[in-house]
Amino acid sequence: MHGLGNDFIVFDARLVPLALTATQVRALTNRHTGIGADTIVVIKPPCDNSVDLSVEFYNADGDAIGTCGNATRCVASLFFAQTGRDQVRIATLDGNLTAWRFGEDVSVDMGCPGLDWRSIDLTDKRDMLHLAVDGPLTDGVGVSMGNPHAVFFRDDVEAVDLSAVGPATERNALFAKRVNVEVAAVLAPDRIRMRVWERGVGITQACGSGACATLVAAVRRGLTERKATLVLDGGDLTIEWRADDHVIMTGPAATSFTGEIEHSLLPGEAPRAAAA
Repeated sequence: MHGLGNDFIVFDARLVPLALTATQVRALTNRHTGIGADTIVVIKPPCDNSVDLSVEFYNADGDAIGTCGNATRCVASLFFAQTGRDQVRIATLDGNLTAWRFGEDVSVDMGCPGLDWRSIDLTDKRDMLHLAVDGPLTDGVGVSMGNPHAVFFRDDVEAVDLSAVGPATERNALFAKRVNVEVAAVLAPDRIRMRVWERGVGITQACGSGACATLVAAVRRGLTERKATLVLDGGDLTIEWRADDHVIMTGPAATSFTGEIEHSLLPGEAPRAAAA
């Protein structure tokens, strides 16, 4: 599946248990010898009565991550198609998320942003509104959306060599658990152009949590309104930072194909669950 080109392998493990190793995740997400994806999503039975599903996310490097906005829209769209319902409550490693139909799109309440320096696991206390980073990108805005983001505003994001500055910033010593890197340009009070280097993945066509973090950063800097269109490489997302502090993301989700994987694709014991 994909959300604006940010692509996922989705395993439905609600009936058959599934545990993927980091090696298996890397094998599956390899675009030359595996299926290819930015992230793997594993749907599991609800952990308690307060949710409909539990979901785990693994980036292409094999690391588990707390949340993924675009993937959450994909999971919600699957649930809606399977059940006919219009709303779903999803448990993630970073807490519970609510998603609902919004016309042809899916909206997700991504919760409240983390604005304290500890929320993105900085190695020392810093000003999150003007985050001093040593390296090619400086003066960022730190935001947590269940995962750590550093947003850098530039006049021309197309001129930024993201393939060079992304990995250096992601692994800067300031970020104890690495960081997602966004470069953004404000086009209008309600429109932002954004590109992203995802932690553990690289350049991706879109990043839902990154789009949320970028709007929050822009509002905190006094650059935009609290609702804006985020123009990503893969398309547009609508992000709103509501007065109740919750960030709402709205955008599409699409299924590319469904199928089964060959056991030979994975090193070690292959998982037993349907893939979508």
